[in-house]
Amino acid sequence: MFRVMCVDDNRDVAASGLKRAASAIHDQADRLPGGDEFSDMAHAAADKLSSTADYVRKHKVDRMVADVGTLVKNNPGRSLVAAAVVGFLVARAFSGKS
Repeated sequence: MFRVMCVDDNRDVAASGLKRAASAIHDQADRLPGGDEFSDMAHAAADKLSSTADYVRKHKVDRMVADVGTLVKNNPGRSLVAAAVVGFLVARAFSGKS
């Protein structure tokens, strides 16, 4: 229970970081090589980060955990693929190899 309260207390910090990241992506998106297609994808990603920041700011951790559970239950295949990709990226980040 104490851990959840600590995480809940830091939601604004996390949301602010996500908002800053979204803003930075928006600022640089039009300068990306690759034309409008890449710029549009960067803006879309920034919009998703901004929406995530709003979600984190508005919902407590127990609600977010329940929402993730519902998402996984409704999309088991996609969730498994997403977990595998995240696991691969985390392992690669900590492996120390380039």
